[in-house]
Amino acid sequence: MTDVSMIGVDGVHGVVLGMWQALSRRDWDAVKTFLADDCLYVDMPVPAVSARGPENIVTRLKLGLEPLAGYQNHDGVLLSNGTDVMYEHSETWTFASGEQGVLRFVTVHKVVDGKIAVWKDYWDMNSLVSFAPPDHFENLAAADTSWVFDASGLI
Repeated sequence: MTDVSMIGVDGVHGVVLGMWQALSRRDWDAVKTFLADDCLYVDMPVPAVSARGPENIVTRLKLGLEPLAGYQNHDGVLLSNGTDVMYEHSETWTFASGEQGVLRFVTVHKVVDGKIAVWKDYWDMNSLVSFAPPDHFENLAAADTSWVFDASGLI
């Protein structure tokens, strides 16, 4: 296994780490530059609520991350076979109401022609439920869902 600190930021590793650095800053325009035009984003706990394409993916990400008072990605193990990249990492979410918690992820990316073409996040929904304030889920339920793409049959 290769630790993120031991690899150069070139090739597929650079694409993946660059995107995660932009996401950590919540630099939405920069995130889009790393995504292929038809990129598929899937939160594996809920594949029926996926997004396709940079605009829709960023809209999806903003629902959960933009309202947070603090958001930080913590690097972990990064492995690749040349196009497929597995990234074990965690995120600290801090809500405006003071609740805070860590979500642990394994993310699988497929990088094609220097862009992320597939992005699948594997994480435990119960972890988020254990520390998020109830209004977080109420706000998600009331949000615009015009971006939703059902990826259930594709993954």
